[in-house]
Amino acid sequence: MDTRTAAKSDRVGALDKDIIRLRQQLNVLKTFLVSEPVGEVLLGFDSSLEDLLEDVLGSASPLLEMYEYAQVGEAAGLMNLPETGTEGASHHSQRETIRQRQRVLESAIAELEARRASLGQVGKKKPASGPRVSEYMTTALKTVSMDATLREVGQSMQKWKIGSVLIQSGDEFVGYITETELAREVVGAGTDPATTTVKTCMREPIVSLETSDALVDAVRLMKEKSTRHVAVSESGKIVGVLSVSDILRYYSGVQ
Repeated sequence: MDTRTAAKSDRVGALDKDIIRLRQQLNVLKTFLVSEPVGEVLLGFDSSLEDLLEDVLGSASPLLEMYEYAQVGEAAGLMNLPETGTEGASHHSQRETIRQRQRVLESAIAELEARRASLGQVGKKKPASGPRVSEYMTTALKTVSMDATLREVGQSMQKWKIGSVLIQSGDEFVGYITETELAREVVGAGTDPATTTVKTCMREPIVSLETSDALVDAVRLMKEKSTRHVAVSESGKIVGVLSVSDILRYYSGVQ
């Protein structure tokens, strides 16, 4: 066995051990769902698991921050955005926070499995880890013309019960606007919604990612771009939209 092969074998072996360690902790979490532990037991578990996650994923992994928020049932807080208000932990049952912990831990395991699978695939794209964007995105695209007024956009959002819309010019998507930005323009800036068109305040360029990307990558992108909505593309064409609410369906265990 040459040096390179031996080194790869060592990395695979180390990843296998880390995956086993995380799976053992996942099994413990599953027992907590059946018989909820006392607070001290859960605190001890959290402390040891945080150390383990940092050891196997690295201190820069966004999953560490996700786990901290999951402990208080505030998966929404992982976005760390001004328009996402956090609520007190009293609003969440312990079972719900355990379920959120479980989802984060499952993502961590998937991340390591993806790293392991990538070994021996030199030159190929690293496989996505954990649940894919395509599994949780909304495929029904809602659009408005870039010449639509802010009032018309607001009425459309209310009618469709959505928090953002894509702005279209001909056959192209040129931007998007969220309900938060719409309210900021109309209420905060005092813009006349009856005469102001959406093209004057839409966000551009469109923030997007691929259907094959991991859900954790969407979290990272949303934080980086300070947005709660991203477009999803496939082969260069926008085929869906992903919002914070869609991500929370996974971390809260809601299907």
